[in-house]
Amino acid sequence: MPTVELRFSAQPEHVRTARLVAAAVARRAGVDEAVLDEVRLAVGEACSRAVGLHRSHDIATPVAVVLVEDEKAFSIEVADGLPSSGSGSTTASPGGGGPDDPEADADMEDEMGLAVISGLVDDVEVRTGENGGVIRMTWPTTPAVVLP
Repeated sequence: MPTVELRFSAQPEHVRTARLVAAAVARRAGVDEAVLDEVRLAVGEACSRAVGLHRSHDIATPVAVVLVEDEKAFSIEVADGLPSSGSGSTTASPGGGGPDDPEADADMEDEMGLAVISGLVDDVEVRTGENGGVIRMTWPTTPAVVLP
């Protein structure tokens, strides 16, 4: 069950809000303080990627961010509305477009964003489907200490 769910129009200025909410909920969930910057950066990268996909493909549905607090983990899912091309991938086929091809530039940006996220988050899953793509990032939590 989601702890917090955000939906926002694909505008770059909303990414900052998603980062702030993610960091606040992660802190409350018990994510280590030293990791909160990585949470902010990873969520910002995933949301920026989703916003870019929405804008470049004229997708009107909102970007969705679901934050889930479990007993031992905190997860964030960032969903875009870009349906898969049937191959399970949103990247262009090899040999398509030249160096000035905007779609090739977008694909390169997409791959770079995924690489950054993978470098920041140990447990990351990227999936695509007919309803769009989802990046799921998970961090361990430490249980709250109850004082006597």
